[in-house]
Amino acid sequence: MATLVDKIKPVNGFYRLFHFSLQLVLPLLVFILVRLNFVQLAFSLILLSKWRMFAVRPRFWPANIQANAVDIIVGVSLVLFMVNTSSIPLQLIWVLFYVLWLTVIKPATDLVMISFQALLGQFLGLVALYISWSVGSIWGLTVLVGLICFFAARHFFNGFEEPYDKLLAYFWAYFGAALAWLTGHWLIYYKVISQPALLLSILGYGLALLYYFDHSRKISKFIRWQFLGIFVFMVILIIFFSGWTNRVV
Repeated sequence: MATLVDKIKPVNGFYRLFHFSLQLVLPLLVFILVRLNFVQLAFSLILLSKWRMFAVRPRFWPANIQANAVDIIVGVSLVLFMVNTSSIPLQLIWVLFYVLWLTVIKPATDLVMISFQALLGQFLGLVALYISWSVGSIWGLTVLVGLICFFAARHFFNGFEEPYDKLLAYFWAYFGAALAWLTGHWLIYYKVISQPALLLSILGYGLALLYYFDHSRKISKFIRWQFLGIFVFMVILIIFFSGWTNRVV
């Protein structure tokens, strides 16, 4: 006689297959919409794919938005990358990367991959933002940088069950917003990567690495200061050897 578990397994297997198929179709649909110049529909499709965030009582919406923020940032960023190039091969590379994100990177739940998701989401979000907002309002740029840094930090610290995750995320968001405000008056680009995105990525990676090693107790105080010194030195090199004549207002 078939048990309840036996009856449920095929349903679960079909659901997983259906969900995986949707993850493959979504990047292709986004690519088609971008090629047809229906960019707003491509963005809408990214948001519609997260409809389950709102399939609960409204009091759970903020928590669901926060939990899915990095995924949304990555999806929107990849759409912006596709929009800002007319090369079909390059757009297809972004499509493949989006598939990789949805099927391999995002579902991972170990600490290393959660940290990687947060850092990757912040990097892609900042690069895409500065590509699209290079001549936009500095106030809007500052707010959006702060939001990207906040959601990336919350995603990172939630993986470690950090008791002060919200406070630390606010600190990082404030730092990112302050840096965006200061550098926004004299923007410098290295090819397509803006200086604020590069600085925040280097600093974020360094601090995340130190936090991870400290959390796992795999690093001595001397090695910790060595890591910190290396990352500070890299930041100083970027600042002092930048071509400050390349001004973008």
